[in-house]
Amino acid sequence: MLKVESISKDYREFKLREISFDVREGEHFIILGPSGSGKTVLLEIIAGIISPDRGRILLRGEDITGLPPEKRNFSYIPQNYALFPHMTVFDNIAFGLKLRKIPRKEVARKVREVAESLGIDHLLHRKPRTLSGGEQQRVAIARALVVKPELLLMDEPFANLDVQTKSKLIREMKRWRKEFGFTAIHVTHSFEEALSLGDRVGIMLRGRLVQVGDVRDVFSKPKSEEVARFLGFENIIEGVANGRILKVGDLRIELPREVWGKVRVGIRPEDITIFMEGVKTSARNVFKARVEGIEDLGALVKLTLNLGGIILRAFITRSSLIELGIREGEEVYASFKASAIHVFP
Repeated sequence: MLKVESISKDYREFKLREISFDVREGEHFIILGPSGSGKTVLLEIIAGIISPDRGRILLRGEDITGLPPEKRNFSYIPQNYALFPHMTVFDNIAFGLKLRKIPRKEVARKVREVAESLGIDHLLHRKPRTLSGGEQQRVAIARALVVKPELLLMDEPFANLDVQTKSKLIREMKRWRKEFGFTAIHVTHSFEEALSLGDRVGIMLRGRLVQVGDVRDVFSKPKSEEVARFLGFENIIEGVANGRILKVGDLRIELPREVWGKVRVGIRPEDITIFMEGVKTSARNVFKARVEGIEDLGALVKLTLNLGGIILRAFITRSSLIELGIREGEEVYASFKASAIHVFP
């Protein structure tokens, strides 16, 4: 449906370099990256707000690179929602329909239908300043969907919401997608949004799209250490592999497949299980470790573990920390399955 070809742009402090990807009909495509990686600039280039220095954008095979935003039939939801403060919710939602010269009765019908679907039909007489963040977001989404856009562009759509409102809107976004059948490009730094909503994801780091693929594949099989570290592989270790065994100092770690020679592997902290004593487990990799650090992260606690000179980090729940009675300096057992190990190419 949409094809982005070799887009480059120097814009203020941002530099985009040779960005290429495609978006399929009916897909929810996530652009995932940290703040400052150029995600919003890329989205605004696709929207037609900013012109690229090089490259082109094709919609159904037609070059739309020079087409103004109003001719693209895309709906763009910026991070601040950009609702008109002097207009009611009804008039905000109706704005795009009125620009298209839709008859008044048809405008009223379409606005009420989309407002009912998004659960805001009781707010149509209100002004944006009287709404909560979640309600404002629903209004912005309703305004975007009511015109039946070719493509929905969303810039950090849930960034300004509290955790509960965000979780609710993510669940409802799945329902709205089924109901309205839209195609979306969704910019975010949130792993939760990517995993919950995305079909495919493009990882954007320092102005480059460094990996594109199915969301689950990218998260489980990052193609570089840079991508892996961004996606939460805090434990990256180097050793010498002899078939299914990786030798790291005095440790012998079972690998998910045969590998030979010097390699580097990654293990997520959440894939390491902690026991206070040796137990029978399906995990082949079980090692005695000393707890060298305990970091409180809220619901989770990060443990820094020393396995014979090899430092690993593991996540456990706060309740598990209390139940197990883990303290700094104590010995524990750390286990992880061979299948949890990612071998870097």
